[in-house]
Amino acid sequence: MIGFIERKQCRAYVCSLFLVFGLLQSASYAHADQDLTEIRRMAKQGEATNQLNLGLSYDTGNGVAQDSKQAVFWYRKAAEQGEAEAQLLLGLSYADGKGTVEDSKQAVFWIRKAAEQGLAVAQLSLGSMYVEGEGVAQDAKQAVFWFRKAGEQGEAKAQFNLGISYDTGDGVPQDSTQAAFWYRKAAEQGHATAQNNLGLCYNRGNGVPQDSKQAVFWFRKAAEQGSADGQLDLGVAYGLGKGIPQDNKQSYIWLSVAAANGDPKAREYRDMMAKKLSQSELTEAQKLAGQYFEKYQSRS
Repeated sequence: MIGFIERKQCRAYVCSLFLVFGLLQSASYAHADQDLTEIRRMAKQGEATNQLNLGLSYDTGNGVAQDSKQAVFWYRKAAEQGEAEAQLLLGLSYADGKGTVEDSKQAVFWIRKAAEQGLAVAQLSLGSMYVEGEGVAQDAKQAVFWFRKAGEQGEAKAQFNLGISYDTGDGVPQDSTQAAFWYRKAAEQGHATAQNNLGLCYNRGNGVPQDSKQAVFWFRKAAEQGSADGQLDLGVAYGLGKGIPQDNKQSYIWLSVAAANGDPKAREYRDMMAKKLSQSELTEAQKLAGQYFEKYQSRS
């Protein structure tokens, strides 16, 4: 079952300014409609949303020269007025040492403030800090608490992390049914690793009735998003004819794509599958594998 390492990468996800920029668009971030001069004027007058927006302008270099210190200056102004998105961004600045000294305790302080206001991506970030013991004592139960808060708001990565927690019994009693429940929530939002893990649940009958066709359905969803694990599992399914008609050529193709996307086991299985193909079949499969790889490269 794949997942715990990805959970440790959770903070990298919330540190993405592109993601936060998208979040702020729904919180009245409006460069397209509002002149930067007006944003600056309102920010200097103490208007918190414009302080946040001016900070983001400096952070991204949108309309001004990129300046992380100025970004932190304006994030702090807005954060001190209770602007949740600014609290998150200030916390992330401390976590990364971007525009200020790196300080994991200050990072937790500000991210917690945003999380306590119900900001899902902040709850996700705080949960990941409890997993890693970054700025706080490592605490799997607290991690689950915050992942649940975010997951119940529809945050896919938090839902995935809850699935992992229930799968491993990390911070909650082990429960395969709950693991599959949360994997499904994330999978239906397009989370590739959750899709593959849900496929594995169906493949093994863990938390859901065993169903090889459903396993293949979810392996394919993951594979087509560039998941090497999904590509590997789909290739194996084709090779075994489990949940799908047996097809050595398709098996070779998907195993080749998984190998090209960095899965070491896939290389071994691909080479074994190559021995089952004629030279003409192998040549055609190699050509198709190159085309599939162009289409289904890893997005990580």
